[in-house]
Amino acid sequence: MQKKILVVLGGTSRERNVSLNSGRACIKSLLRLGYKVKTFDPAKQFFNQINNKKFDVIFNALHGKNGEDGTAQSYFEYLKIPYTHSGVISSMNAMDKSISKEIFNKNNILTPDYFILNLSNKNTKIDINKLINKKKLNYPIVVKPINEGSSIGVNICKNLKSVKTAIKILAKTYDNLMFENFICGQEVQVAVMKGKALGAIELKPRRKFYDYKAKYSKTAKTIHIMPANLKKNKYKEVLKISEKAHKALNCKGVTRSDFKFYKNRFYILEVNTQPGMTNLSLVPEIAKYKKISFDSLVKNIVLDASINR
Repeated sequence: MQKKILVVLGGTSRERNVSLNSGRACIKSLLRLGYKVKTFDPAKQFFNQINNKKFDVIFNALHGKNGEDGTAQSYFEYLKIPYTHSGVISSMNAMDKSISKEIFNKNNILTPDYFILNLSNKNTKIDINKLINKKKLNYPIVVKPINEGSSIGVNICKNLKSVKTAIKILAKTYDNLMFENFICGQEVQVAVMKGKALGAIELKPRRKFYDYKAKYSKTAKTIHIMPANLKKNKYKEVLKISEKAHKALNCKGVTRSDFKFYKNRFYILEVNTQPGMTNLSLVPEIAKYKKISFDSLVKNIVLDASINR
């Protein structure tokens, strides 16, 4: 019997367009593979309107809030429909950078120094300069939301003035911000599938950093180097670290870990539990280098689907 797949895509996050592109690419692949495919967009219907008798597998192609943070996953678990990618807790922990940073530190996975600032009490006067000095962060400092993806809301601040400007802008939308030491060096990202690293790719953005446009726009002309330009022992090392991070967060299916390589050390920035599946995305590019076609990658993701993830 043909498996009936429900591709969940779009959603309400700021990464909606990326999710639509990922979902459409996966739909084409699933049809080529012979599956019966239906789609569901949480921006148009509530998750609880999914009929659990009609589908064998949910292919989660959502990105960002409500799709990557455990929310969608909790509905899939409730419906008892096998679904792809990571489960409720691992998705939540990976999406919330304040939690994932703690997990990295507990597991001796090197990550840039940071602190979290809660802005929910808007009347509290904060001496941000004093706080930066107390936490021993050095400029440039990255100021960003704790629970966004695709570099949304990321600011690289070279001085106190730019930090204050970033806070003022982000405070309109977010209650919790992360302040993190900016790490120079090579941008290296690793794809992991079922706990095993597939390979590491290096990115050379022509923009200020590997931001939203550098990730998703061909006009940004980001240079992709596959495999990453690292010494053999260092290449192996970053693969091992990515596997360790995937395991520490208890991830399932496919993930992508983002690193900076500086002064012979790898600093993990985050683990993405719903990596992009567009024609500019890195996981399919890494898989292709390992002779895994896009269709084979998609099939692997489907076959890995389960509940109680």
